[in-house]
Amino acid sequence: MSTTLIPPPRISEVASSPKKRRRLSRRIGPYLFLLPATCFMIIFLVYPIGSMLVFSFQQVNIGGLLSGDTPFVGLDNYRTVLSDAAFRSSFLVSLAFTAASLIFQFSIGFLLALLFNRRLPLIGVMRGSVMIAWMLPIVVSGTIFKWMLQSDSGIINYALQSIGLIHTPIHWLSDPKIAIWGVIIANIWIGVPFNMSLLLAGLQSISASLYEAAVVDGASALRRLFFITLPLMRSTSLTVLMLGLIYTLNVFDVIYVMTGGGPVNATEAMPIYAYRISFTQFDLGSGAAAAILIFLLLLAVSSIYLWLIRREETA
Repeated sequence: MSTTLIPPPRISEVASSPKKRRRLSRRIGPYLFLLPATCFMIIFLVYPIGSMLVFSFQQVNIGGLLSGDTPFVGLDNYRTVLSDAAFRSSFLVSLAFTAASLIFQFSIGFLLALLFNRRLPLIGVMRGSVMIAWMLPIVVSGTIFKWMLQSDSGIINYALQSIGLIHTPIHWLSDPKIAIWGVIIANIWIGVPFNMSLLLAGLQSISASLYEAAVVDGASALRRLFFITLPLMRSTSLTVLMLGLIYTLNVFDVIYVMTGGGPVNATEAMPIYAYRISFTQFDLGSGAAAAILIFLLLLAVSSIYLWLIRREETA
């Protein structure tokens, strides 16, 4: 009976084994840190968007979704949505809602940022009180404004009547011609703290020596605003406006809580339209097509934002 002797490993092989493991860990290590975020993105972003994209090319309703009978219909859902007068109306409502919200949110936020950038007594308390609107859940804020804008018992009508500005109550949320302004007022109140905080951070990044030199040269406060503050705040202002545009086009909750898209679809923005088609009429295919169209619009806006930011950085 013969035995086979296994030669001992060479010293060079033993020494190189830890080196190989370290080299392998350096290569794989960074990807392991990215693995949780990648899984999160796949589960909560890629998969829902992919499913919605597939649904937009199928005829999907509740019965078909449960039975698996979802026939392919091509671009029919997109044709249905684009030919729907309600979708075109929701697009115009979204544009009006977004434009008015951005103008007032940015203007009021910039004025508050200029105020809070000064050294005044109790400035920290005032700044914290403004941030309450941002800290409250949007459903709570929408409910509060819904109560305040009631035509018969709302505090806003009561205040306007008390000072003599109006003689009859304004139907803020039940008049189709005025309802859009009711939800715009609520959205402005919600978005002002976000604009103010970002603009204030931009103002505080401007060197005080620039203002001191301008004062020495005899520049007035207005000239310092137009020739120092506004040019140096251009990049920050662009970021605030583009983020506000993307966020406001996506607004669903405050409109749904206050009006549900009514009256007579007067406040039905695009997210409300997609929700109504999907979960009220249960036409999930057309609802998915509407959601994809909103996604493409937001993607275009985001691309413009990234292009403008890159242009600002290289200028």
